[in-house]
Amino acid sequence: MVGMDVMFRDPRETVNFGETFVASDAFRTLFREGMTLVEETAAYLDGPGRDESRLLARHAALSYASESMRLTTRLMQIASWLLVQRAVSEGELSLSEAQQEKTRVRLGANEGPETSAVVLAELPLSLQALIEHSKRLHARIRHLDSLISDDRPTPAPRESPVFAQHDLLRAAFRTAR
Repeated sequence: MVGMDVMFRDPRETVNFGETFVASDAFRTLFREGMTLVEETAAYLDGPGRDESRLLARHAALSYASESMRLTTRLMQIASWLLVQRAVSEGELSLSEAQQEKTRVRLGANEGPETSAVVLAELPLSLQALIEHSKRLHARIRHLDSLISDDRPTPAPRESPVFAQHDLLRAAFRTAR
């Protein structure tokens, strides 16, 4: 029983966050969210977004083009990172190989100056929502990437009376055999 192994793991043992995270349900949920956002954005930009952009004033249309390119670039970074992490999860890449791939996935690339709220307000609401969702997801992924890349295992908890009792029980049952 896998669950029992986890229950009896030495509580002082360190855990590598990257290996644990990419194998988790949380990662699978994040992966689905990211890929769904990529698909939704592509569908929007190829369909309703194209129609909405034609209705904008010239200066707003230029902002639309610029922001849609920034959005597409951000989503490509997100998708690339997610695919590399999924390859780690499925055993196609090791964590060290994924770190080497990081040079190709420019997750932290500077997008230039932040777009003003006034300019964003001129854009269609659907595009605004996609931009905001992508920025929040990008920030979460950058944070996760920094945790994974930190290269230090999660520190073991400090010795506590509970762990000491746990060790005594474990020792007692080993000698009772």
